[in-house]
Amino acid sequence: MFTKNFTRRTFLQTALAGALALGVGGTSFAKALVAEKGSLSLYNTHNNERLSVTFRGADGNYDLDALNAINWILRCHYTNQETIMDVNTIEYLNLVDNRLGGGNEIHIISGYRSPSYNSLLSNNGRHVAKQSLHLFGKAIDIAIPGIELGTIRKTALALQMGGVGYYPGAGFVHIDSGNFRTW
Repeated sequence: MFTKNFTRRTFLQTALAGALALGVGGTSFAKALVAEKGSLSLYNTHNNERLSVTFRGADGNYDLDALNAINWILRCHYTNQETIMDVNTIEYLNLVDNRLGGGNEIHIISGYRSPSYNSLLSNNGRHVAKQSLHLFGKAIDIAIPGIELGTIRKTALALQMGGVGYYPGAGFVHIDSGNFRTW
């Protein structure tokens, strides 16, 4: 497994995010968890890194090393900065993958986006939100080889667990753990 320094602060933030994801009664994310492992196979298209990891056991407990590895592969490819990804976003991605058969290699177009990279994109005429959820580790842009973007979009929409953006021209679907909305 990919090794990265795991500070006390990172541990506490990740543990808190996990506790919130499981402990907040009535949230759609907590209801969506089932008694099975949470696993993802990720490929970062910008740095050619791959990660296959089980981040949650069937008992519902998170593997903090696995979450840290996910944080690293979803880092900003422009600055190499990482953040603590929202566990709800990771769970949403896992549910989309499972609904599409599970075990798919998910291509990451964009995960965390640093403020400097977001500004650069905005200044270069790219249509990015100034307060993009990518800045807060709550959004991921994905594609899955062999699965039509429209199918990924439809699957994410059916879950109604967060935002779903459809960018067929750019070759990705955006999912986030914000309020349910679509564009």
